[in-house]
Amino acid sequence: MASDSAAKPLPVVDFLKIPDSGDPYLEGHKCKACGSVFLGARSVCSKCGARDQLEPVRLADQGELYVYSIVHRSFPGVQVPYVSAIVDLKGGGTVKGNLIGIDPDPAKIKMGMPVKVVFQDALGRKDRDGNSYLSYFFQPA
Repeated sequence: MASDSAAKPLPVVDFLKIPDSGDPYLEGHKCKACGSVFLGARSVCSKCGARDQLEPVRLADQGELYVYSIVHRSFPGVQVPYVSAIVDLKGGGTVKGNLIGIDPDPAKIKMGMPVKVVFQDALGRKDRDGNSYLSYFFQPA
């Protein structure tokens, strides 16, 4: 049974939070012992080994391009080429996603370039019930 178009979209990953009021954001977990930030809930810090010291934290929506790859072959229905990127967010957290709003041309993409996190429809994808998904992307800041 398809939901109506006014329904709240579903997040594509569990670390994308869509509050009832306010803007979507990415959530990490920060170690109170060493300050390291990770995606996904965990009970032990991967850096210092502290147990039960991780707390949820809203990740920054600004960062810097760490590395990227221009993808020319993908699954059927996925438009290529696209830019797959890893971004270091300000304040901690490293996230993989697609870089949009720039030509997939190495001459135009620079390591370390500032990017921002944007939230958009997940390329028209829907679940079996017709619910849409919200995804995150990076674009040049």
